Amino acid sequence: MNREYHKWFSAALQRDMELLIFGHSGRAVLFFPTRTARFYDYENWGIIEAMSQQINNGEIQVFCVDSIDAESFYNANIHPQSRISRHLQYEQYLLQEVIPLIYSKNSGNYLETAGCSMGAYHAINLALKYPLLFKKAVGISGRYDLTENPGDFKDLLDGFRDDSVYYNMPRQYIANLDDEVLLNAIRNVEIILAIGENDPFLYSNKDLSQLLWNKAIPNQLYIWASNAHRPHYWRKMVPLYL
Repeated sequence: MNREYHKWFSAALQRDMELLIFGHSGRAVLFFPTRTARFYDYENWGIIEAMSQQINNGEIQVFCVDSIDAESFYNANIHPQSRISRHLQYEQYLLQEVIPLIYSKNSGNYLETAGCSMGAYHAINLALKYPLLFKKAVGISGRYDLTENPGDFKDLLDGFRDDSVYYNMPRQYIANLDDEVLLNAIRNVEIILAIGENDPFLYSNKDLSQLLWNKAIPNQLYIWASNAHRPHYWRKMVPLYL
């Protein structure tokens, strides 16, 4: 299996950023890590190995990016406005630095986003905001409104609300989206949501799926037995949906 390590100083984030590439060709997958996790965790958890046949056959090429969640949504030491601002800098890093790298390494025209847990939020949010860039978006065990507090999970913005927050919470902005150009672009993205029946984010997935259908946006929702919010479940789920 082709494996490449990349590191550079990000102009958008003003810090070094790292990522791993697995595979040599096929559908390019921008793969986001879980909550505050690292770019190498999917490899360490055996999730890359679970996709080895697809990767070695040239069906997919996986780009495992790093997370800065500890500097943004999970940084309780800064004001919530600064948290969302840091997230938007991360978005620019993806758009201006990572995606151009993907294009330079992958000769195809098929780009998809994917992620597990917090990574699912990043994957789905980015694809819904920039649907012309992506053919597919996969969210596994995801949470799609970080301002809610399901179960033991807190509101990551501590009650702070502004336009930047609103336009980065899919369950908020999809409900009111009426731009037909943008809606039509989203309708061309294959959207897959997968969640465990006992996962505290189950309602978030069901609600987002219904909100998408309300806007005539096709999507697939798969509900697994148990909580299904652990790497040993993701090793089964990821090869099915990516």
